[in-house]
Amino acid sequence: MKPGQTLVALMGIVCLLFAGSGLTADAQTKEKGPWWPHPLWGAGDQAGGSNWITPEKVIESLKLVKTGKIYEIGQVYERGMPLYGNRTYAMFASQGGPSGKNNLMGHDDFLCAEIGQVGTQFDGPGHIGVRMDMADGSSKDVYYNGFTVQDDMANRYGLQKLGVEQVKPYITRGVLIDIAGSKGMATLANSYEVTLADVQAALQKQDIDEASIKEGDALFFNYGWSKLWTEPAKYNHNPPGIGMEVAKWIVAKKASMVGSDSWPTEVWPSPIPDMVVPVHQELITKNGIFNLENMVFDSLIQDGVYEFLFVLTPTRFKGGTGSPARPLAIR
Repeated sequence: MKPGQTLVALMGIVCLLFAGSGLTADAQTKEKGPWWPHPLWGAGDQAGGSNWITPEKVIESLKLVKTGKIYEIGQVYERGMPLYGNRTYAMFASQGGPSGKNNLMGHDDFLCAEIGQVGTQFDGPGHIGVRMDMADGSSKDVYYNGFTVQDDMANRYGLQKLGVEQVKPYITRGVLIDIAGSKGMATLANSYEVTLADVQAALQKQDIDEASIKEGDALFFNYGWSKLWTEPAKYNHNPPGIGMEVAKWIVAKKASMVGSDSWPTEVWPSPIPDMVVPVHQELITKNGIFNLENMVFDSLIQDGVYEFLFVLTPTRFKGGTGSPARPLAIR
């Protein structure tokens, strides 16, 4: 048999072995898959985009502060606020006392909620995954950096890996991209998909050079949707948002976080047939770029502030999938 024939024969045998075992040449294992281990932070990393927040990034971001004015860019947590699906938020206050000769009185709170997934909410690394067929023929639920529910995460008392406590504090440059304002609209239309051209037009109108967006920046999108916050039925119904085109741009820009004034940040429902929140998977699961939802930007826009020092420290619930948030923009 000639050398060329030998190579062809060997390739045929390999193909038969793969076919007989149900494997494919690119089948994923726990050690290696299409997006894991992370190309920058390696196997075992659980901090994702927050790794970009280095001491150098913090010092650079602090230079953005010129007046010291603080902007609250999160919503107040309260009964009646919009909630996704059948999620719950209920707080009860109880008074105790009197105690001691000084008749001490005091209050405690009892809170019942999917605490990391209501109100202004931070989606952590263990929030969104994908079910996949593995090389050994098993089906596993895979999350950021290749961690699986079956091998790493499962526990009824919180995630054993990728808990929100693994996320580092965010002190970085925030960039607000006012899509609604750029279009001269108070609120974008239901289910409008924000395009990359929309993003670039908004940045140009705000006099922000697209090339100035650096690794580790937090990118936020204003759809005008927060104006519906007091009308939950309207707020919850088919919000506008970014799609996969903008998601891939965000990944290329190496953002540390995204966020918006809607509950999914991405367009709902997905314009890709039979897909459910694919942008969440692209950003969180595959790239560790976390998502901050249900924000409010009115005061920033009123003052024409589109670049700022952004501060957020997710609450370290061990094993939590997300965190409540009080995000701040400082001018």
